[in-house]
Amino acid sequence: MSYFGPKRARILSHASEKSSLLGGSGSSKNGNLSRPGSISSLHESIAERYSLAASPRSWGTPLTMHQPEDDDELHNPSSIRDAMGDRGGAFFSWRGLSNLGCLVLLVAGILALFAGKGYPLISYFVTKQEQTAQGGFNLGGINATGQIPEFIGNFGLIDRDTPLEAHTKRSYNNPDEELVLVFSDEFNQDGRTFYPGDDPYWEAVDLWYWGTVNLEWYDPSQVTTEGGYLRIRLEEVEDRSLNHNMTYKGGMLQSWNKFCFTGGLLEASVQLPGSNSVGGLWPALWAMGNLGRAGFGASLEGLWPYSYDHCDVGTLHNQTYTFNRDLPVAATENGDPQYGGVLSFLPGQRLSACTCPGEAHPGPVRSNGEYVGRAAPEIDVFEAIVEDGHAQISQSAQWAPFNAQYRSVNNARTIIIHEPNSTEYNTYVGGAFQQTTSALVYTNPDCYEQSDPSCYSVYGFEYQPGFDEGYITWINDGRRSWTLMGTSMVADNEVEIDHRPISLEPMVCRILTTRETLLDRAATKYIIANLGISPSFGEYDPETIELPAVMSIDWIRVYQPKNAINIGCDPKEYPTAAYIERYKEAYTNANLTIWEDTGEPWPKNRLTNPDGQCD
Repeated sequence: MSYFGPKRARILSHASEKSSLLGGSGSSKNGNLSRPGSISSLHESIAERYSLAASPRSWGTPLTMHQPEDDDELHNPSSIRDAMGDRGGAFFSWRGLSNLGCLVLLVAGILALFAGKGYPLISYFVTKQEQTAQGGFNLGGINATGQIPEFIGNFGLIDRDTPLEAHTKRSYNNPDEELVLVFSDEFNQDGRTFYPGDDPYWEAVDLWYWGTVNLEWYDPSQVTTEGGYLRIRLEEVEDRSLNHNMTYKGGMLQSWNKFCFTGGLLEASVQLPGSNSVGGLWPALWAMGNLGRAGFGASLEGLWPYSYDHCDVGTLHNQTYTFNRDLPVAATENGDPQYGGVLSFLPGQRLSACTCPGEAHPGPVRSNGEYVGRAAPEIDVFEAIVEDGHAQISQSAQWAPFNAQYRSVNNARTIIIHEPNSTEYNTYVGGAFQQTTSALVYTNPDCYEQSDPSCYSVYGFEYQPGFDEGYITWINDGRRSWTLMGTSMVADNEVEIDHRPISLEPMVCRILTTRETLLDRAATKYIIANLGISPSFGEYDPETIELPAVMSIDWIRVYQPKNAINIGCDPKEYPTAAYIERYKEAYTNANLTIWEDTGEPWPKNRLTNPDGQCD
């Protein structure tokens, strides 16, 4: 077929026939060539130029543009069907409209996908959900600060390596209730690091933990994954000048402001470091409210270890009235003997229910205009100690404000020992900086670094936030060790304080391995008192401690009841994101040891005035 197509070829063939009728071969009567411009000349020049075939009509085939062709489905003209086209077509037609419609859909799809306008608008009008500033809620691989990994990997809330049979679990406290997995990390990928920005859910800190006067520097290089386990390493350094002039280097890993949970079960499969018969190490796994960041003193002052939502003297400095430091009397006597018998040396609850309107406070605000009391309570899965050749862990919760003489309600209904052969309630109940409820529990002696390398023990706690209905049940070696009921922390009229709830705050997880020191006893009385390495406290012989020592964790998992899923560091009921962003330096500068270092005023408490009113 020529370039011009069949129709043009037929026209040119027709012109050739006409030429024959006019002059035969295309020559003049005189035998000369046809004059320029004649039909014959035109036909010959075009035919030669384009190699056009002879007209089919010259073969005896009666083809015209109006003649249907049996072997050509497309060439089937109809005067009725093609009438509109023969007259020049129509501006609007079904074919044109369909083409235009496809173009409109294509452009709309591109705008929705790439311009970022379509889907958010559609989502808003379809779901009709009120927009909030509550962060990412940890959905779809987003951590609590809204960060999404920029590279492909196993970064969902639930680790893909978690066995399917571990996606549900029966409650320890109520075996008829099924818990569902909401977070897990199996640590199966070797070579993970936890410097800031490396991981969406974990971060290893880089600081000296001055609050307990530790002997080591926490360095992110001491936390990594190897052989399918999380490894936290403690070692002695050769050159102190390369380690902030500290002798030892350890690690602390925390999920602060990245993954938080409120209520449920936190479990971990752990091999404790060192020996089951030699003390001196301080491995721990614990949780704290997101408004306080461990190691950052300014963020913690006035928040740890409070768990309080009432407006009374319990929110004030030393738990005494500003206008009369001798009241209540029970707060001035029978307290910590190292502080002259005073009950509390805490500065008061910084974000209390007594905070005056307009003062800095993360909220929320009740309908009567009063703030909800906020804090950073602590619950410890374990803190390990070896004493008299016996390996134990302390499983505890810390509290403020304090009961008179640090005595919570202790009876068979409020404190339940599930394994009396291995668990005993701790006689140490607190000091000037914390009240504690704890039990000492014997561990599985095989699950230590220097015992059976394949032995890992499951530790954890299951808790329900709240007051009378609240509880904490601790887990040791996969079994319940003891339970603290919320009714143990009821009001105490002697010191004029009200009920302290089982933590209502979104909790974050922290893991650390460190070395103990006698100075810790004076700083944080209960925790360190049972874990000291001074010759005057516990067994400590630096010649018998083998370093480096490594705490290994096989997995960490968090479960919650199906009808009470509550994960995220910035829940609507207990927001944290806006406050943390406003006072970011307090949460990122470890050199700020007290709130005053931030240059910000302490929020005014209305009880500092004799009339109990804000100015």
